[in-house]
Amino acid sequence: MNKKFKHYLTSALVATLAAGSLLATASTSASAATVKVGSKNFTENLIIGKIYQDILEQNGIKTKGKLNLSGTFVAQNALKKGSIDVYPEYTGTGYVDVLKHDASHNDKKVYKTLNKSYAKWHLTWLTPSTANDSQALVITKKAADKYHIKTFSDLAKKASQLRFATTAEFQGRKDGIQGLKKTYGGFNFKATSTVDNGVRYQALLDKKADVTVGFTTDGMLANKKLVLLKDNKHFYPNYYVAPVIRQATIKANPKVKTLLNKVSAKLTTKDLQKLNAKVDVHHEKYQTVAKEYVKSAKLGD
Repeated sequence: MNKKFKHYLTSALVATLAAGSLLATASTSASAATVKVGSKNFTENLIIGKIYQDILEQNGIKTKGKLNLSGTFVAQNALKKGSIDVYPEYTGTGYVDVLKHDASHNDKKVYKTLNKSYAKWHLTWLTPSTANDSQALVITKKAADKYHIKTFSDLAKKASQLRFATTAEFQGRKDGIQGLKKTYGGFNFKATSTVDNGVRYQALLDKKADVTVGFTTDGMLANKKLVLLKDNKHFYPNYYVAPVIRQATIKANPKVKTLLNKVSAKLTTKDLQKLNAKVDVHHEKYQTVAKEYVKSAKLGD
């Protein structure tokens, strides 16, 4: 064989192997990149953030937890800057609080707007879950059974026979009692008292009130003495839980997107009620609750 040709083949082979080695190294580096998972600083968001972290870890993706950030805008800025790579957010929060749009009941429009607007920050909203943490009205089961109340419309008509425990914040909101009256009519309660946010459910359990305000995923709703009423005219918009993630993170490891969408496909409003109850009512650690959920929902498979 011609020595020059042989040398060429050897050099080409070495170059090819070297290139392959570099590609393998780059691929390994991308798949081994640590995903920094964040969350806000309330029970539900902590649990979901830990669920995200656990499912990634169980599927061979290194993570670093940066949970318990102080609120929406701190988490949002951390994501934009790359201090975190993903965190659980709510469609309504992104649409109203971050993008400053008026609340919308058009879920397709909301999701489309979120992804289009967040793209300027190189961020993506993954598939939302059906878990919906929206505003709610809650009644005691005793009153619900006695007055045959299942919906907001039912409550609006029977309000004159019931006592309402509300919060100062709810009283002043445009989507509070005045908005409900405009949409449903009625809502003229027998008596109205203002209570602190942390004791509103206790007011019902202590028989000091019959109805209060809440959120659809509150852990106290796991209590069978309380009933979540149906917002039958859809007065409140949806706040679906979804992962918001840096586009660079998906590019580095597309498996992250697949796994987090797997969580969203499973997570429901009832799930969040039960998970929140374990922490807020039964005082379990959110880390343990998240781990047990991943296992029971078979998310680690």
